[in-house]
Amino acid sequence: MFCYVQTGAVSGMRCDAIRVEVDCSSGLPCFQMVGYLGSEVREARERVKVALKNSGHPLPAANLNVNLAPASIRKSGTSYDLPIAVGILAALGKLSQEDLSDTLFIGELGLDGDLRGVRGILPITEDAASRGIRRIILPLTNVTESSLVPGIEVIGASCLSEVYEYLSASPEERSGIISPAGTFDIESYLNSAESEAPDFSDVHGQDTVKRAAMVAAAGFHHMLMIGPPGSGKTMIAKRMPSILPKLTPKEALDVTSIYSVAGLLKDGKPLISSRPYVAPHHTITEQALAGGGSIPRPGVISLAHRGVLFLDELTEFDRSTLDIMRQPLEDKKIHIVRSFGSYTYPADFMLVAACNPCPCGYYPDMNKCRCTPTQVNRYLNRVSGPLLDRIDICCDVEAIDLCDSDIRNKPDPLSSCVMRERITAARERQAYRFKGKQISFNSEMSVKDIESMCRLGSAGELLFRSANETLGLSARSYHRILRVARTIADLEDSDEIRENHLAEAIFYRTSGSRYWGK
Repeated sequence: MFCYVQTGAVSGMRCDAIRVEVDCSSGLPCFQMVGYLGSEVREARERVKVALKNSGHPLPAANLNVNLAPASIRKSGTSYDLPIAVGILAALGKLSQEDLSDTLFIGELGLDGDLRGVRGILPITEDAASRGIRRIILPLTNVTESSLVPGIEVIGASCLSEVYEYLSASPEERSGIISPAGTFDIESYLNSAESEAPDFSDVHGQDTVKRAAMVAAAGFHHMLMIGPPGSGKTMIAKRMPSILPKLTPKEALDVTSIYSVAGLLKDGKPLISSRPYVAPHHTITEQALAGGGSIPRPGVISLAHRGVLFLDELTEFDRSTLDIMRQPLEDKKIHIVRSFGSYTYPADFMLVAACNPCPCGYYPDMNKCRCTPTQVNRYLNRVSGPLLDRIDICCDVEAIDLCDSDIRNKPDPLSSCVMRERITAARERQAYRFKGKQISFNSEMSVKDIESMCRLGSAGELLFRSANETLGLSARSYHRILRVARTIADLEDSDEIRENHLAEAIFYRTSGSRYWGK
C-alpha cells in the first residue's frame, strides 16, 4: 500500500515542502530509505523501527520503501522521524490517507516513542500556513513557538502513541485526546516585556559619546568608539539596546525565526521580545561569525539581526574575520555557499565597535603611552580601510576624572527612557519620509534618495566644500555624512539640514582621522 505524509525542512531561512512517500509491499523483508539523505536522516530508520515497536506497532515482515521527495534537496536533522513513522502506520493500513490530509508532521522520536523538540519550527509553521495547510502535529515542547503563527491548528503530542490515538479517532473524539493550542498574542507579549538592557542613567559624564550613541540609534548607523581602558566604552555599548525602539511584531517574528533555526530559543520564552545584543570574543572564527558548518546555521552577525553587534577590542580581531562583514554591512544579508547548497541569512544589524588607540591603550597621552609610532600604526592597521569606511560615526571616549565632583554629583543623568523617546520621534519622521519605499532608516538611503531628501542650503554647501578641500573626502564619505546629518536634523525635529547638523556629522565622520589618517 502506498501513502504520503507532508513535512517541512529549513534551508538557510528558506523552507522547503517535503513529501514523505511510503510503500509497503510483499517480498523480501527490508526497510529502505532514499532521497538525498544526511547521516542523521539515515539513522532515522533505526529510531523509527524501535519507536514503533515500543509504541505497540512492531514492523511486519514486509518490503518497506521510504522516499523523501524532492530528491534534489539534501535532507538533514532529526525532524523527519515522526512523518516517517506516521507514513509507515498509514502504509500498513492502520491509518487512512484521509486522516493525514492537510496536515504537516514534524518531530524527533526517542527509542521509547517519546516526541522530542526540533529547531526551525517557527519558519516551517509560517511556510505551512502560507501553503494552506490546515493543521500541524508536532512535539509538545514546540507548541508555543508554533502557535505564534495564526491561521493554522497546532496539535502538540508527547509521544507516538498519542499521535496514533489522535489520528485514528473520529473528528468528534479528537478534542478529548488533544486540545489544539490557542493563538499566541504577540502584541500583548511585546508590550508587557521589560527591557533586559541596563540603563544609560548609570553612565555619568561622556555627554558627547551619549549624543553620538543617540544619533547612531536614531538612524541605525554603525558606530566606533576609541578611548583608553576603563573610559566606559563597553558600558555604553551594553546600553545601546535600551535606547532602541521596541521590536515590532514583524521584527520579533523575524528575529525569533533566526533563533529558532539556530536552536537557541530559551525554554518558556518562545518569542524574542527585546533587541538582540551580541558581543563575540575577539578569537571568534570566520565561520562562527558568518554562519555555516556541516549543518548550516546562522552565525553571530545573523543572531544580531535587528539589534546590536558589539565588537570590543576591534583591533584584536583577525583582519580576515572582520572583512567578512564588509558585504553584509552593505547588503543586510549574508550568502553561504556549500557543495550541497546555497544558504541566505538576514544580517541587518547595527555595528557598535570599540578599541584602544594603541597597544598600551593611552595614545596620544604621551605621559602614559610608551608605544612607538610604528607600533601604533601596526596596531590600528589591523582594521582595514574598507571596513572603517562603512562606519558612519566615530567618537573619542575620554577617560573620566573621578575627582571631578561635577561628574560624580551630577543630578539626573540622561536616562535611556528620555533618549528612546527622542529616538522614537526621529524614527517616526523617517517612517513617514520613507512611506512606500523598501527602506526604514536614513542609513539605508540610496544615492538617489540622498539627492532628493538631503538638500543643503548655500551655507551648508560652502561648509561641505571647505571640509572636502581640507579632508579630501571620498564619494562614500560624502554620502554617509549626509545620511548622518539627515538623522541629526530628524532628532532636532527639523525638515532642513542646517549648518550645525552638517558640522556635527562631519565631526563624527572625521574623528578617527588622527588615528587612521583618513
